[in-house]
Amino acid sequence: MENNKEIKELEALLAGKQYTKIRQGLSEYNEADIAAVLEEMEKEDMLKVFRILPKDLAAEVFSYLDVDNEQFVITSLSDKDAGLIVDNLMADDAADLMDEMPANIVKKILANASPDTRRDINHLLRYPEDSAGSIMTVEYVDLKENLTVTEAIDRIRKVGLDSETINICYVLDPHRKLIGTVSLRYLLLHEGEETIGDFMNENVISINTLMDQEEVADLFKKYDFTAMPVVDNENRLVGIITVDDIMDIIEEEATEDIEKMNAILPGDKPYMKTGVLEIWKNRIPWLLLLMISATFTGRIITSFEDALSSCVILTAFIPMLMDTGGNAGGQASATIIRGLSLNDIEFKDAFRVIWKEIRVALLCGLTLAACNFLKLLYVDRVGLLVAAVVCMTLVAAVAIAKVVGCTLPMLAKKIGFDPAVMASPFITTIVDALSLMIYFRFATVLLGL
Repeated sequence: MENNKEIKELEALLAGKQYTKIRQGLSEYNEADIAAVLEEMEKEDMLKVFRILPKDLAAEVFSYLDVDNEQFVITSLSDKDAGLIVDNLMADDAADLMDEMPANIVKKILANASPDTRRDINHLLRYPEDSAGSIMTVEYVDLKENLTVTEAIDRIRKVGLDSETINICYVLDPHRKLIGTVSLRYLLLHEGEETIGDFMNENVISINTLMDQEEVADLFKKYDFTAMPVVDNENRLVGIITVDDIMDIIEEEATEDIEKMNAILPGDKPYMKTGVLEIWKNRIPWLLLLMISATFTGRIITSFEDALSSCVILTAFIPMLMDTGGNAGGQASATIIRGLSLNDIEFKDAFRVIWKEIRVALLCGLTLAACNFLKLLYVDRVGLLVAAVVCMTLVAAVAIAKVVGCTLPMLAKKIGFDPAVMASPFITTIVDALSLMIYFRFATVLLGL
């Protein structure tokens, strides 16, 4: 859909009160495209168009709106219409909606929802945030192993419309324990009188309700599934998670890691919808911590004030040494943090990682030092000993930065912290202090300061 064109057409149809034409026209488009158009319209026009949509289509479109627009729509609808929208949502989408809304609106919605919807929502809301149970849906197709193919297909026809997916059906025993799966394709390829238990897949990979959503995403990536069953501690099927939910989680986790790696407390809203005060609260804690920790760098410079006064040229190279060390540490930490998040690197690999980074650091440090040595002698025109001090410090700073940059994220993961916390800003502060101490030590020894 070309949004600008569609918006103008919708506004013209609204002005002419051609509601039937709007309903028929929008019914031809995908729900996500309709939601994208509605979000670019004025609030009142968006609400008018939303009310015109058929109830089942309206529920689908509603699930694609952002939180602010969901709240606007649901509070603007009558109690009855709000209840109908929630009844037509998938249970996981309805639970997400409840989680985002103020308590008074939740109370209003639940009061007008059907008993089954209330039960499903309350079932999902009781699980910890970011757990598999909190993101699963309870709409799935379950079968008994003694059903024939014909009976199974009849059941799918009966309950499939209200299920998240019918591609995979889950086979349960009389105690609702998960004992197998069967795909719709296999059902269609087998004879009608065959029994499900004879050809179902008994090697079922499932997810526990309390598993962290990031681990769930890893399992989807590993097995390349479009849906996975969620079971409780007694292996009873309680829901399923589909790949569309996992895509949202991957985006959310990646955003969170990027924010942590840049010393920002993770937020739960897009930038354009986040207020100035909220952004300030997310950024200021780390800025304060890094500012305080950076005072150690100032103390080191002050303690060598006499040495600097007797060889002022040394001061000119402090920013270059600190920046190079910080950049080197940032490269190492970014690589290791990404490796840890993808499970390519584990703590048991620490010595191999450190040994590799030391070798990389020496190659990088010597290359930088060689280039810098020529620049110092022929461009900056400094003495041989000063050039030696700067270049030796450069090699040491890069080596230390690489080791610190690869070690801290692995240690953080080992003790249960998010490795992204140990990213560039934190590592830069440590490397700056160590680089200066080495710099002044070399200067003291070689230049006799």
